[in-house]
Amino acid sequence: MENIFATIITIGDELLIGQVIDTNSAWMAQELNKIGIPVRRRVAVGDQWDAIWSAIDEESQKASIILITGGLGPTADDITKPLLCKYFGGKMIIHHPTLEHVTHIFESILKRPMIESNRKQAEVPDNCIVLKNERGTAPGMMFKKGEKVYFSLPGVPQEMKWLMQQEVLPLIPTLFKTSFIEHRTLLTAGIGESFLAERIAHVENNLPKHIKLAYLPNYGLVRLRLTAAGSIKNDLIKELDKHFEQLKNAVGPYLIVDEDISMEQVVGKLLIKNQATVSTAESCTGGYIAHLLTSNAGSSAYYKGSIVSYDNEIKHTILKVPEEILVHQGAVSEAAVKQMAKECLQLMQTDYSIAVSGIMGPDGGTEEKPVGTVWVAIASKTDIKTKLYHFRYDRERNIALTATNALVFLRMLIVDNP
Repeated sequence: MENIFATIITIGDELLIGQVIDTNSAWMAQELNKIGIPVRRRVAVGDQWDAIWSAIDEESQKASIILITGGLGPTADDITKPLLCKYFGGKMIIHHPTLEHVTHIFESILKRPMIESNRKQAEVPDNCIVLKNERGTAPGMMFKKGEKVYFSLPGVPQEMKWLMQQEVLPLIPTLFKTSFIEHRTLLTAGIGESFLAERIAHVENNLPKHIKLAYLPNYGLVRLRLTAAGSIKNDLIKELDKHFEQLKNAVGPYLIVDEDISMEQVVGKLLIKNQATVSTAESCTGGYIAHLLTSNAGSSAYYKGSIVSYDNEIKHTILKVPEEILVHQGAVSEAAVKQMAKECLQLMQTDYSIAVSGIMGPDGGTEEKPVGTVWVAIASKTDIKTKLYHFRYDRERNIALTATNALVFLRMLIVDNP
């Protein structure tokens, strides 16, 4: 079977200067992978004609499918459409179904007049296949050149995703014979990447060539992903599952979950399983743990609320942390977080609570309590546990590490005290 793979080209100066983070490519790569199309390269270019042209030229030598996002708007810096017209030797024409669609959006929905720049959204190269964009005014386009296929999509995420799901992903299997790609992912905590690699070396060394193992460390957790590609799906799944069981056994007590889900999803599922609720009392994380827990759909079933006690006055007046603790031991202390967790549990009437207090940096550290010092308390109706952490990164990463480790700590308490 011929190897079919894709390249994603993202266009826009805003991507290169860091003004906008490219989340489109990651999402596109995940969706392409599901239909058996691996992405080998991701290329970002600015709004320069020569740069875009060269990128398309170069990627055409390597990939069978080239996906281009961005540069399809109505302003002068959006040059993708005229460039593609010249690249594929076409001429610009008005696509009347698109013109009707754009007119309807502006005159009937937005109640605004159609100006010339909006009318130009309906102009397309005459040698493209137009992909209707129900979520916006810029149509998608498909071109063919030899055995290569090119898709040009808007850079607006909701428009790009709609076109991918409704047009591009269904089209690709009709154009190419693809292989099956299967993944198995597990999540570990409490062990570093290098130690984990040593622990599972015997499994990794015995993997066949068509099954690859990837290490994905992030904020104190390590994901392990097995990826297999083949032509017979049932056989592939059977073989992959066998090696995945061996991997889980080798990971042993460090295994958190054998699914590709986040730590907040792990905790959410565990709380639902136990019909339990949780609340948070956050100082140094400023509500970030609450944000993670409520990012899950259905989190209202188990998450009740948060007290962001950033100032010591709130710790004292609402969470009842005694003045003598704040004065003599400090807000970043075991005694402070124990009281925060205990009072939060009582106020919110939940089964579990999380309390955190720390020094995130870049300032505020002392010799006794340097930047990255964090106390975490996890409470239930019958137990309360505390843990001291020492992180060593910048403010943003210290906050994320605190939140993730607090959730890992909570999971341990739930498992031990369901």
